Amino acid sequence: EVQLVESGGGLVQPGGSTRLSCVASGFTFSTSTMSWVRQAPGKGLEWVSHINSGGGDTVYLDSVKGRFTISRDNAKNTLYLQMNSRKPEDTAVYYCAKDRRFSSEYDYWGQGTQVTVSS
Repeated sequence: EVQLVESGGGLVQPGGSTRLSCVASGFTFSTSTMSWVRQAPGKGLEWVSHINSGGGDTVYLDSVKGRFTISRDNAKNTLYLQMNSRKPEDTAVYYCAKDRRFSSEYDYWGQGTQVTVSS
């Protein structure tokens, strides 16, 4: 069974740091490109970041560049999103997803973890 389980969300203050985690199972994580995608309240899905299988190729949404860092630990089948300098605009449900090969779509999604950035 394919599973992507996100964790690390919650109510946090602006300016601080949070690390989201996504534990994968049921597929070959170490050869899979992965993404973080988010959905703000009342808005559509927004791609946030992408990482290749080895972790050396990363791409970010412009609004999070310099603040967020995507990484992975293939030995633990885990994807991470380090969120620094958090802003209220970062409030969203954050999902990890397995990228579909040769496509901008996704094969699998997690259940999401809610991040609320507020004073």
